[in-house]
Amino acid sequence: MHDDELTITADQVRALIADQHPHWRDRPVRPLPHRGTDHALFRLGDDLAVRMPRIPWAREAVDREHASTERLAGLVEVEAPVPVAAGEPGHGYPWRWSVVRWVAGETPVRPTPDLALDLAGVVRRLRALDLPGRRNQRRGHPLGDLTDQVASDAEAVRDEVPVDLVLHAWHESCAAEPWDGRGVWLHGDLAPGNLVVRDGRLVGLLDWGGAGLGDPAGDLGPAWNFFDAPSRAAFRTALGDDDATWLRGRGWALRQALLQLPYYRTRYVPLADHARATIRGVLEDAGLAT
Repeated sequence: MHDDELTITADQVRALIADQHPHWRDRPVRPLPHRGTDHALFRLGDDLAVRMPRIPWAREAVDREHASTERLAGLVEVEAPVPVAAGEPGHGYPWRWSVVRWVAGETPVRPTPDLALDLAGVVRRLRALDLPGRRNQRRGHPLGDLTDQVASDAEAVRDEVPVDLVLHAWHESCAAEPWDGRGVWLHGDLAPGNLVVRDGRLVGLLDWGGAGLGDPAGDLGPAWNFFDAPSRAAFRTALGDDDATWLRGRGWALRQALLQLPYYRTRYVPLADHARATIRGVLEDAGLAT
């Protein structure tokens, strides 16, 4: 998926656990398929997982997740992979790593209004938290700052996206009343792969490394990166967001998709397809679908 990613084996993980956390040394270790872009995951028995950064820019995630996951997830009433131990480099592995609680469930395969309502409740509770924190680096500045990058990324995939329509939707989001700069708590990466459901209802959120303070529109991505029109409408109604916030959220979703598509279309087909679907959702919501 990345030119500089590490190959991490179950044998390495077993050796690291045996050396650094010997009380878990008899637990079975098995690798899990990649679902994200920056970590390798291994089950450690039934109730734990080992989370290993596999590219250099993910190295700081261990400390961020230790700081955010336990602090925030319980307050917003979702299960999360709360870190229970940290590990140090060894056995050919160069970075720090984590042991986290396993969140039982599945990634949702289809949107439903019930799931939209569940997620809206979590977003509302996050926004209501009155806690100090760091600024979210991705959603903590005005949309317009990214116009040049968006135009460049759209041009790079001109062969498969309608650039004029995409830029029209982008400029519509940038023209919305801007964020006033007062940050609210964001999860920061509400992609469908980070949602955990049981019996169709949301029970958990994964990957809290990007949590921080930013534009309230910054957690609206599922409206376009996963929900269909009925679920999108239920999500918006439950949140009660005004037009400006909704438009900015649409812009953030479009920015993420245009960042992903040029990079992953030759590296990781599922994520490239996800980006394409997000762009289609944005254009549909903007009344620009072709």
